[in-house]
Amino acid sequence: MKTKLGVRFWLALTIFSLMGQIAWVVENMYFNVFIYKMFNASAGDISNMVMASAITATLTTVFMGALSDKIGKRKLFICTGYILWGISIFSFVLLREDIISKTFGTTLTAATIGVSLTIILDCVMTFFGSTANDAAFNAWLTDSTDQTNRGAAEGINAMMPLVSILVVFGGFMFFDLEKASSWSLIFTIIGVLVTAIGIIGFFIIKEPSVTPVKESYIKGIIYGFRPQTIKQNTKLYISLLAFIIFNISIQIFMPYLIIYYEVTLKMTDYVLIMAPAIIIASVVTAFWGKVYDKKGFAFSGIIAVFTLILGYIILFFTTSTAPVFLGSLLMMSGYLAGMAVFGAVIRDNTPEGFSGRLQGVRIFSQVLIPGVVGPKIGEMVLKNADRITNNDGTQSFVPNQYIFLAALIAVVLVIPFFINRKRSKI
Repeated sequence: MKTKLGVRFWLALTIFSLMGQIAWVVENMYFNVFIYKMFNASAGDISNMVMASAITATLTTVFMGALSDKIGKRKLFICTGYILWGISIFSFVLLREDIISKTFGTTLTAATIGVSLTIILDCVMTFFGSTANDAAFNAWLTDSTDQTNRGAAEGINAMMPLVSILVVFGGFMFFDLEKASSWSLIFTIIGVLVTAIGIIGFFIIKEPSVTPVKESYIKGIIYGFRPQTIKQNTKLYISLLAFIIFNISIQIFMPYLIIYYEVTLKMTDYVLIMAPAIIIASVVTAFWGKVYDKKGFAFSGIIAVFTLILGYIILFFTTSTAPVFLGSLLMMSGYLAGMAVFGAVIRDNTPEGFSGRLQGVRIFSQVLIPGVVGPKIGEMVLKNADRITNNDGTQSFVPNQYIFLAALIAVVLVIPFFINRKRSKI
């Protein structure tokens, strides 16, 4: 019998997942645009920022996830983390060329320093965000659900990245991203909202029953990486391996996606084009979590991957508005449906009482390896990409469609995992 989840749970899940994803979308999709437009960042700069953030997120989740298990608290880490996360986002208003020039030197130096400061502050922001969201919130979600309702909950959780993209895209329509003042206002709004959500969380989040871990904190940190743990949870680690490959595929193109739309395809109205695709894909993702509950990992997963592949193919071969819309819709639907499937199967195979300690290995497969390998592949693909000359005489790279071909090749490697899972009836 399906376990019912109360209104309080769904409210907390929706608010914290949405606001967290809005913050991550600004980081993952628009920090790249920020340093590209404000400081003329190269593909290598963007790749380095993604890698540094991925490493920070992973280490934070390992250490803070184990600490939340040790203390036996989730709410404290979620709410305090969101408050500090918001403050760190707000601090980006200081990353302006005029402020940097007055502090450090010439305009040329300001651009170079601006890239470095953005990467450093991104890591600080990631520390608080990963503590709140990757470690504590995800452990809370696992603790608060079971195998009868986890797919439905994960469907809502997995659709939030697309909903957040829609919110961010829509909000960013009103800003001229060529102006530093626009970015200052954006960071102010997002920072204040994330902080406010953290405060609200103290009143709406229900603390799950988590028994504080008696073993040492160090053992909690290394728990997910011990050979014995892997041997005892084979299904979990096989799922995590497939998840690594899936996310590498996504990270090959995602850091360059908005730049591709705007600079390469010259879609100045890409927000209006993408909004319907995002809405449809969000509905598909919410529905797909229920498909996982009924049909299982192999069925729901392989369809999600083939949908993603079809989207890649269309985006690789086409550049006009209508097919790009279709390709983007299929790509986003496959991506988020896949995230829902992987999220649910990982939670299903997480042993009860160990969710905090195992968030580290989850983020290792979702963020660290993909965040290092994926952008590096993308950087290699774009090594000889065309360049354009900016108004100030500097040059910027122009992403090409080969990032989608590389992403397709990577995701094909996931297919055998679904076939083997189906044959073994796992």
